[in-house]
Amino acid sequence: MFELVKKIRERTGAGMVAIKKAVDEAGGDEEKAIEILRKQGESKAAKKADRVTKEGVVVSYVHSNKVGVLVKLLCETDFVARNEEFVALAKDIAMHIAAMSPKYIKPEDMPAEIIEKEKEIWSALLAQEKKPAEMMEKIMLGKEKKFREESALLTQSFVKNPELTIGELIVAAIGKMGEKIEVSEISRIEL
Repeated sequence: MFELVKKIRERTGAGMVAIKKAVDEAGGDEEKAIEILRKQGESKAAKKADRVTKEGVVVSYVHSNKVGVLVKLLCETDFVARNEEFVALAKDIAMHIAAMSPKYIKPEDMPAEIIEKEKEIWSALLAQEKKPAEMMEKIMLGKEKKFREESALLTQSFVKNPELTIGELIVAAIGKMGEKIEVSEISRIEL
């Protein structure tokens, strides 16, 4: 049991007591225990959603002197803002932005005019493929959802661990640190 708890702690960073409870609840199943821990983190994050974030850090990341990124990551207190794990989270997010080049923080941040232009292109392609009219609407909704998610930071798969999105990474950090955490601004410059 100790080895399993240790392994899960390395993967999640959760507290030992929480891991032991999750392992017991999951009947010794590692993946189920991790899922339980993630759900606990999500419920903690939901409880903190209406809190005010007025502290944080601005982190920069430069890759090969060709790509520069600035990230403004906010939290509730300066105690967490100075925490090494919080700063490391900000650096990981900056590195992810350098690699994946998200245009927006959230999928809903994408302007309607960009979606409309894409819809015109998708419609033309689907018309060429002679897709049935009743399927067109479902296909278009799926394409829009995918396009928004691929263009937004919080819904992109994290480059260091593709099993997690950036949003899930932040939720896990909220569960660990006990404060609301949010990405306020991002900026990416490339030569």
